[in-house]
Amino acid sequence: MPTVRIITSQNIDIDYDIASLSQRIAARSVDYMVFMCAYTVAFMIFLAYAGISQNEIGRNGNIDQGMFIILIGIWLALCVFYDLFTEMFLNGQSLGKRALKIKVISLNGGRPSIGQYLLRWVFRIIDFGVTLGSAAVVSVAFSDKKQRIGDMIAGTTLVKTTPHDDFTSLIFIQPGLDYKPTYPEVMQLIDKDIVLIHDIIRNFNQTRNNLLIFKLAHRIKTFLNVAYPSQTNDYQFLEIILNDYNYLSAGRA
Repeated sequence: MPTVRIITSQNIDIDYDIASLSQRIAARSVDYMVFMCAYTVAFMIFLAYAGISQNEIGRNGNIDQGMFIILIGIWLALCVFYDLFTEMFLNGQSLGKRALKIKVISLNGGRPSIGQYLLRWVFRIIDFGVTLGSAAVVSVAFSDKKQRIGDMIAGTTLVKTTPHDDFTSLIFIQPGLDYKPTYPEVMQLIDKDIVLIHDIIRNFNQTRNNLLIFKLAHRIKTFLNVAYPSQTNDYQFLEIILNDYNYLSAGRA
């Protein structure tokens, strides 16, 4: 499965699984269902407000023209601004993307800026408007990072939000009852930090990139203000940190 390597603000490389074309299409389909539901709800609200029953519609064959203009305005506003607002306020996800567990991410490793969201949104005119979606399909299908034109211009792509591994079984494996934690200071870390440690260990096991292990171990040692136990290398230090965190977070201390 294609991946994209993100360099985080801590100068650490992390691999993310890129969302496939089929996942993008499925997410867009869910979003279209949202459009239809919103239009239907708005239609029913206006029917109730105008006091028109379904039978009356059938007999009269028409509805007030002003009502249709308002409905069309709501529909167009939803279609035009839906992606921009949902991605900006739902952390890179529309409702469809959230359902498919994918999200927009900046290639610099951070959350996309407002400017990046705007660029993605503006270039929807080419990706989905002028070309009727063909430009988006072709560019996603053949680009290395599975980007549509708007992504290429904005410096973004879509990645899976689910982790590579089952973290409940890999990260939060509980040490034995007789385990003695080395660093009580690990409780200054948060779950997100522990996930990062696990990702770096997994990356090392695949690539043998010692530099990543060294950088992360040094940063954690400095942050916690601790020293290595005797005859312990960087990799073993990170394993101790994981075990200590799992033990102490489980309330066994």
